[in-house]
Amino acid sequence: MNDFAERLRSAVAHEEPLLRAIADSSAGAGPGVQRWSKKQELGHLIDSATNNRVRFVKASLEGRFEGPSYEPRGWVDLGGYAEMPWAELVALWKALNSALATLVSRIPEERRTAECRIGESLSAPLEFVVDDYIQHMQHHLDHILSREQVRSYPSAKQ
Repeated sequence: MNDFAERLRSAVAHEEPLLRAIADSSAGAGPGVQRWSKKQELGHLIDSATNNRVRFVKASLEGRFEGPSYEPRGWVDLGGYAEMPWAELVALWKALNSALATLVSRIPEERRTAECRIGESLSAPLEFVVDDYIQHMQHHLDHILSREQVRSYPSAKQ
């Protein structure tokens, strides 16, 4: 799992200064009813980190995870991310993902294949769930940072 942990650490180190360079006013500008502002999209990544932390820990300790998915729009709305200062959101995103990198580096090798079932999805090994989390995060960071080629993410709805 060290390769996944290193990918997370590397993403945090590379992306955090780019996120900090975004002005609070720009981060809070809403693109419309069906889309999120940059603040809300980063808030979604904060919620994703929070939910995935539980999944990673339970699968590592218990040898499997079965639990609900979560409703992103509701979580983002309740989180109040649109009203928070951008610098606080970036700091929280950084702290959560740095902690996740440490957690992932400590997952026992024999738990890489622990079965995880999230909501109604098919069961997948923990290493797939960790990799999927990193891809999901990078997809949204590409969007937030307005990169020309946003990485494809199979289940992206944003």
